[in-house]
Amino acid sequence: MLPRRKQYIFSVIFGTYQISPFLGLSEEDTEVMSKNGKFINREISWLSFNERVLQEASDSNVPVIERLRFLGIFSNNLDEFFRVRIATLKRLLVLGKRAKENIHFKPKKVLEEVQVTVLEQTKMFEEIYRDVQEELRHQNIFIIDEGHLNVQQGEFVKNYFNENVRPALVPIMLTQVKSFPYLKDKAIYLAIKLSVDRKPRSTQYALVEIPSGVGGRFIILPSEKGKQCIILLDDIIRYNLPEVFAMFGFNQIEGFTIKITRDAELDIDNDIQQSFIDKISKSVKARSKGNPVRFVYDSAIPKDLLDFIKLKMKLNKLDNLTPGGRYHNFKDFIQFPNVGASNLVYQKIKPIGSKVLLPNQSYFEVLKKQDVMLHYPYQSFSQFIDLLREAAIDPNVKVIKITLYRVAKTSMVINALVNAARNGKQVIALLELQARFDEEANINWAKRLQDEGIHVIYGVPGLKVHSKLCLITRIENGRQQLYANVTTGNYNELTSNIYCDDSLLTSDPKITKEVEYIFEFFEKNYKVHTYKHLILSPHSTRKKLMKLIENEIDFAKAGKKAEIFLKMNSLVDEEMISCLYAASKAGVDIKIIIRGMCALIPGVLGLSENIEVISIIDKFLEHSRVFIFKNGGDDLYYISSADWMARNLDSRIEVTCPIYSKKIQKELKDLLDIQWTDNVKARVVDEMQKNQHKAIAFNQKKVRAQDAIYEYLKAANGKDSK
Repeated sequence: MLPRRKQYIFSVIFGTYQISPFLGLSEEDTEVMSKNGKFINREISWLSFNERVLQEASDSNVPVIERLRFLGIFSNNLDEFFRVRIATLKRLLVLGKRAKENIHFKPKKVLEEVQVTVLEQTKMFEEIYRDVQEELRHQNIFIIDEGHLNVQQGEFVKNYFNENVRPALVPIMLTQVKSFPYLKDKAIYLAIKLSVDRKPRSTQYALVEIPSGVGGRFIILPSEKGKQCIILLDDIIRYNLPEVFAMFGFNQIEGFTIKITRDAELDIDNDIQQSFIDKISKSVKARSKGNPVRFVYDSAIPKDLLDFIKLKMKLNKLDNLTPGGRYHNFKDFIQFPNVGASNLVYQKIKPIGSKVLLPNQSYFEVLKKQDVMLHYPYQSFSQFIDLLREAAIDPNVKVIKITLYRVAKTSMVINALVNAARNGKQVIALLELQARFDEEANINWAKRLQDEGIHVIYGVPGLKVHSKLCLITRIENGRQQLYANVTTGNYNELTSNIYCDDSLLTSDPKITKEVEYIFEFFEKNYKVHTYKHLILSPHSTRKKLMKLIENEIDFAKAGKKAEIFLKMNSLVDEEMISCLYAASKAGVDIKIIIRGMCALIPGVLGLSENIEVISIIDKFLEHSRVFIFKNGGDDLYYISSADWMARNLDSRIEVTCPIYSKKIQKELKDLLDIQWTDNVKARVVDEMQKNQHKAIAFNQKKVRAQDAIYEYLKAANGKDSK
């Protein structure tokens, strides 16, 4: 029997393997790592998804600065992939043969093949970056290094370095310290070689952390003759290295960027004397000291310096040693400054106001009469904030309850809750302390909320709360009236500007009463209710979804029209996929829109010939989950916080909410139909993982779904904007 921790790892680990041809595997490898050829491995599928992001960076039709930002997104995605998924694989290495017995593949083999793919994508990345630089030059925007500064720029860089950077710099002479310094996760460093001509024995090595927090990674230089020049902080430091090491007399000083990625899994101990918040705090601190899972270095680094670092850090090929370009932590390019003409970036859309949620009108009065669905970012998240603000000062509102998973750095949601508490409302906030990479921020928010007299619940023992719910209790005519918000995205006004999510506002007692049951469970974990409308993980989501698929199979066998239309971020759960295969074989027509991982193989004769899958990558991140079942003509509609992954179905608290409003049902179907017809940004997901764009027939009109959805919602809501 495996220890509980390892059992959990096995329960959420990587499915089975159908190897994609771009990995260049032999037939023997494929036989070892696949199981019946029915599933694409989630890691292979994830790498394919990230390649779609890279495709956006390579697309010359995308504004050039946005192409840079897609390179940053690709890099950030890859960092998290190594910190989480590859870290888990490396943990499994210690099990040796037992790993294959339990999870049906060899972790070592997977690590090797991931390395092959990442190296291929890294080459693509560097080629795209060079192409983007060339396009920027055509726009008179130049990303220059320390070797291309003129006299005026050189003087500016020296002054900037001395005033802003040098005080934060901590050079370490590596040849003078007993042990190699600890390299922090997420940080970047310059590994420095100091030498004197014809005196190899005098060579020394040093290390400098690049302090990007002192003023950002990109510094705009004084412009000249219509040129806009930008230099990276890395190169400002390189330019001034001779001054930093002037006292040693070296005449050759070279700096090369290196970076370590570490295991980000939280190890939460079982010390019953510690509070949960203390355990999470302790685990977050320990994360920064996690084991290395990837070492990235400038491919131009001298062999002697690289060998020295590898020896001192005890790195081997299983640590994913990745040669790259001159710059690392490319995720910083997401924040590349807006310079040059306005057409070099995507133009911000003006959010469309709801035609029923009007200014200077009580939202409660509207919601008593009808349900309202908001679609972010096409419509403004501020309308939800307005509801909270109204609730905060309405004397008839007595209680506000909300689940918080990720909130903005400067959160209007938090401010509205604090305002409500100061106005005498009872405010209860469930803060999920295990929201990956937001644990520390959520701990700080929890303390602030508590200081304001708000009752904070720290999740549910043993389960991560991923559902997004808000419940407002109002007294009307002496009776309690409930209003609820069920949404597919976080209560985060910043991400709502770029994440596509669906947000239901309702006073329907079928929904609101069951949302109240969920909050009762959060407050008293022993209080379990029966749900007739909402579908909850881990209690019933898997069973209910399987039943809905089985119903479509029954309709198909009875000769009736049977259809399933799904949209989600990830589809990797084998049991759910097997149900979809069974539905396809029975004749159910299945359409699926997937942003990220998809272990299902569509279009296979005798298995999935009735299943089609597309993926849309565009300027907004597709994040909503929508499930539609034909149900013999009485269509069933749901929105959800859950993807079809083991963790969402079995190990988290997720909510799948029915949509009863016929008007909103039509709206959701129209939006999915628009996405299905996308032939500009949609890629076909298939067994070969080619990521080919959907073909455009002769004389067929181009459809870019995100633009078309904006126009659809604008027409549906009039021209008023908020």
